[in-house]
Amino acid sequence: MIKENQKALNILLVLIDVLVISVSLLCSIWLRFKTTLFGPIGGHLGFSSYLLFLILAVIPVYLILYFAFGLYKPRRTYKNIFSEATQIIKVNILAFFALVSILFIINQPDFSRIMLFLMAIIATIFGIIERFTIRSILKNLRVNNKNLKHILIVGDNELAYTFARKIRANPYLGFVVSGLLGREEHVGKEVEGSRIIGSFNQMDHVLENNRYDRVVLAIPLKYYYKINELVESCEKVGIKAEIIPDYIRYFPAQPSVDMIEDIPIINIRYVPLDDNFNKFLKYTSDYVISIIAIIITSPIMFVTAIAIKLTSPGPIIFKQERMGYNGKIFEMYKFRSMKVQDPSEEKSEWTTPDDPRKTKVGDFIRRTSIDELPQFFNVLKGDMSVVGPRPERPYFVDQFKESIPKYMVKHQVKPGLTGWAQIHGCRGDTSINKRIEYDIEYVENWHMGLDLAIMIKTALKKNHNAY
Repeated sequence: MIKENQKALNILLVLIDVLVISVSLLCSIWLRFKTTLFGPIGGHLGFSSYLLFLILAVIPVYLILYFAFGLYKPRRTYKNIFSEATQIIKVNILAFFALVSILFIINQPDFSRIMLFLMAIIATIFGIIERFTIRSILKNLRVNNKNLKHILIVGDNELAYTFARKIRANPYLGFVVSGLLGREEHVGKEVEGSRIIGSFNQMDHVLENNRYDRVVLAIPLKYYYKINELVESCEKVGIKAEIIPDYIRYFPAQPSVDMIEDIPIINIRYVPLDDNFNKFLKYTSDYVISIIAIIITSPIMFVTAIAIKLTSPGPIIFKQERMGYNGKIFEMYKFRSMKVQDPSEEKSEWTTPDDPRKTKVGDFIRRTSIDELPQFFNVLKGDMSVVGPRPERPYFVDQFKESIPKYMVKHQVKPGLTGWAQIHGCRGDTSINKRIEYDIEYVENWHMGLDLAIMIKTALKKNHNAY
């Protein structure tokens, strides 16, 4: 029944996508030819030509790309829309270039490229709204015990119980544990709202007399010699077996799987910014935001530079070595807020609330974070991002990496002007362990929406621990 529902849902999604693409094209035609927002209109085709292009090229290209990017796969296990939104953005970028290439091949100079560009933007917005609405409806159905998938868990150890607990605690997934198989002496035992309905030896009988959508093998490592037998039992009734590896307890984070030829390699830590498209997206946003920020804050930076020069001898810009992406050392820029000091002392001393080294101007610009504005030039150079874990001095990194577990994980992305830890109050003299927890959470769960939220919260938040 679930499989039939999935097929019906996919057909419905395709039809809705066709409608969204068509509406996006109509909106872009209206914006391009019925308004004066995008400049004068030269030679252009009639509406019927655009309609024909929609049917013969636009819809097929979009649907092929939607299938290629997995947008018709079940996404029960995704907690938010951001992964799907990223795929929709990719589809629209590729669709734009594909459609422009088609126009070049058929030698059609009068077809509006501006209209196609507008369509890509509108289709992206409408597509994300459409998928968010559909996923919200499906989640609501599943929370209300509809459109459920039934799972049989093979295992009666802590790993199996933990999995059953997770399923029960997250009804939005639309899964229900319909039973477990375990040792003979545990049959009948109640586990996380489900019952151990039989022993391992009864697996063939249980599968033949019940309908399950998924069979999950969660057995201890010492029983792995039985996996082949258990998989064969599943395949005998046409159900795919899925395995939760017992050694997952040793994984410090969400793993991902790579393939070298036909051999799967498990990556211990998944970093979204390892993806080339995500890197490009972050680099582009960093570049654009830093240019805009420099232009907007240039009067503040100009006044600050004059104030520093008039009130304290020494350079306006303070340069300090910090450790960045992949452990690379770079010079971070700040407005000088302290008296000129010996480099050896500066390397190994923390700033304190009433630090006597601070100048009067320096005290103000540190409390308001104006001293960090020159770091937008670090972003333009590629040493930093607008959002990311804050970089630390190599002297302290050498200490922390020995005493704080996973400290070096933060260096798997570029450091930032602000970050997930900073908006949670982890600045100045606060817990390094807590700061690293937030940094690792950011590294493993990055998406553009998270960066946007951090930037907004940074702009609204008072810097209580900045000194």
